[in-house]
Amino acid sequence: MHEFRYIRNELYCENLKVEDIARKFDTPLYIYSYKTILDHFLKLKKAFRSIAPLICFSVKSNSNLSIIRTLVRHGAGLDVVSGGELFLALKAGCPPRRIVYASVGKTAREIRKAIRLGILFLNVESLPELQNIDRIAKILNKRIRVAIRINPDVSPETHRFITTGKITNKFGVDFEVAYNILRHSHEFSNVDILGLHIHIGSQITESSPFIKAIARVTQFIERLRKEKIRLEYFNIGGGLGIVYDKETPQTAFDFASRVLPILKKTKLRIILEPGRFIVGNAGIFVVRVLYLKHAGRKKFVIVDGAMNDLIRPALYGAYHDILPLKRQWDSGSDNMTEARNRREAIRVARYDVVGPICESSDFFAKGRVLPMLKQGDYLAIMGAGAYGFSMSSNYNSRLRPAEVMIMKNRAFLIRKRETYRDLIRNELIVDYK
Repeated sequence: MHEFRYIRNELYCENLKVEDIARKFDTPLYIYSYKTILDHFLKLKKAFRSIAPLICFSVKSNSNLSIIRTLVRHGAGLDVVSGGELFLALKAGCPPRRIVYASVGKTAREIRKAIRLGILFLNVESLPELQNIDRIAKILNKRIRVAIRINPDVSPETHRFITTGKITNKFGVDFEVAYNILRHSHEFSNVDILGLHIHIGSQITESSPFIKAIARVTQFIERLRKEKIRLEYFNIGGGLGIVYDKETPQTAFDFASRVLPILKKTKLRIILEPGRFIVGNAGIFVVRVLYLKHAGRKKFVIVDGAMNDLIRPALYGAYHDILPLKRQWDSGSDNMTEARNRREAIRVARYDVVGPICESSDFFAKGRVLPMLKQGDYLAIMGAGAYGFSMSSNYNSRLRPAEVMIMKNRAFLIRKRETYRDLIRNELIVDYK
């Protein structure tokens, strides 16, 4: 569910017409719904209320400070994976004890910062990393809490590039390595190993991979308990999928009803790391048609957004629904599903929706059936709230777009559009004479 809908054949975000927002802030443009972000977070919180987990929003999915701050103010923690994301977490006002930090390659500088701050957990992904954390903590004369990330060797049945829980992936350690680390935890004098962590992948639409992974770790926890190895936390990661096309992902309550019985058996405090589930359908990417081009049987719509702005279709072959801001038909309903189903009632064409970048992979859709378009029309690329701006770049020296947050009938600029001066602000011209 989200707050983007047609009213009198005009696409709205909450109470504002998207075309008015696009004209005011120009395109390409990211637009987010405050209500959708908050609703999805609160749905997850309510679904798991019986165990009161710490819900740590995954900053990598969308790192805009206004979005992070919104969630932190409503009780969220943050899941970070770099020194930069840790910096953002602090800028957003997140208490260190609500921050968990994963990554297979934390640098000494990043580890020192996390230790000095006293964050809730460093999620450890290898024995050498654990040894390094202990060494640095000893130098700083500090103790740090860590969780061992376990790779449960479970296939999440998602795209191979966003699979993280198979033994062939680079993440985490297997059960026996984890067991040996925990049995010899006394050897790490400045580290308290108090938790286990898993994260099996992203855009997972079925509960069975989660259940399988959680059940394996639960059995491992029972083994540890019998040997008097004490733990306090179990972090089950994130990965809940959303609707991009025809997926039927589980709701927060469906997911909770399936995993809660297993989690309660662990008798540990639970951490969740949702990202896409909260922000994915809370954002759209608005572009404007620059040109229409026919090449033989192919029809191209060339828009002012590009793969540097939203790389998911080029990188993963990901599907995003594309809707005109002005609907050219009357379905008799403002329901989005009905809107999609009534496209056959108007003149349509099959287009490749592409950007201006000098790469054949610069596309948002191929062979997509859309209403007959003309130069200057606006299009909304749906489901762009997660891994949209956060994966953007300046490839082809393109300026990254602005971001806007809608709250009821008000539009707030939450990131300015870059300028050409931004492209070179960190460069130095050397005189080689």
